[in-house]
Amino acid sequence: MMNIVVNSRSMVSELIFTNATVVTRERAFTGTLRVADGMIRDVDDGRSGLPHAIDCEGDFLIPGLVDIHTDNLEKHLEPRPGVKWPGLAAFQVHDRMLATAGVTTVFDSLVVGDMHLGKPGRQGALDLAKDVLTASIDDDLMKADHRLHIRAEVASDTVMNELANIIDHPLVALVSVMDHTPGQRQWRDLDKWKKVYSRVYTAAELDAQIDGLIERQKNYSAQNRQAVIGEARKRGIPLASHDDTTAEHVAQGHQEGILISEFPTTLDAARAAHAHGMKTIMGSPNIVKGGSHSGNVAAADLAEAGLLDGLASDYVPISMIHSAFILVDNHGIALPDAVAMVTAEPAAMAGLTDRGEITPGKSADLVRVKSYQDLPTIMGVWRRGRQVA
Repeated sequence: MMNIVVNSRSMVSELIFTNATVVTRERAFTGTLRVADGMIRDVDDGRSGLPHAIDCEGDFLIPGLVDIHTDNLEKHLEPRPGVKWPGLAAFQVHDRMLATAGVTTVFDSLVVGDMHLGKPGRQGALDLAKDVLTASIDDDLMKADHRLHIRAEVASDTVMNELANIIDHPLVALVSVMDHTPGQRQWRDLDKWKKVYSRVYTAAELDAQIDGLIERQKNYSAQNRQAVIGEARKRGIPLASHDDTTAEHVAQGHQEGILISEFPTTLDAARAAHAHGMKTIMGSPNIVKGGSHSGNVAAADLAEAGLLDGLASDYVPISMIHSAFILVDNHGIALPDAVAMVTAEPAAMAGLTDRGEITPGKSADLVRVKSYQDLPTIMGVWRRGRQVA
């Protein structure tokens, strides 16, 4: 895994935040936080009288958000169907949108394996990630700390060739196995699949697509799933299983050594994941919208049942901060636990032990949040002690 070094010329040697509602893993309290050399050094109750301390005026001070699944980059690389945007410009807009949403660590989620018969794949995004993102990090152009989450579409006949071109890149830090064949997992309701993909295919094409995709699943899914898992395990890359729907799906992932059930589609699957000691993560837009756009289980129901461990932005970066406070205000989740779902828990799932909590010795990734008309509003973002938004 690549070690990202912050440009020392841009790092403030010491910062003091005071009169903040500090949210740690255990509690929320009025306190003072001292940052030195990009690290949290002290966390104390009460206020500081030092003249150079930043007065947070009672605003929340929480850890920087850790987003381990976002498709946000793709919409900037192709803002309209068939319109390709210059890579560096797309990455920079994506990066700054994340920073202003409080995301200080992001796993850009890119797909290997084409799921659409006769339609162009997403290989261009992977090529740009390898070149543009790496150069931007080396030149200290990015506000957030970027990693790559490779989403492997196992029903594809091209997935293994595409995976081979990216798997050894030093930014690859998470791999998920997924199967979006209509009629099962996320798309077990075929009418929902048809409604969504009617924007992509004509009415005459929809049934042909379904038949072709089901046939391809029979030919490729089982062998490709095992091959993808094997490649990730050889390299020690954490694995997630996408869209688990049944207890059997979860049991299969558990037997394969998968530790993350990503976006389980039913309460039964989430319950089985916890029974096997696996972590669950859901999309935060599901919380904000009050349910799944594909007709699957509501993330808030998992939270209320004690079955939700983490949240990821999926396709709306600002939804992470909004979802945490919605869980507190509307679903009875304690503030430290809700904040942990977008910070400490995703960091732990990805094996990042140096961030995600406000405690001495952790990276000074911080977000100042004001409650404005019942909406959490981001007032400032710092990564490793440097203000990035």
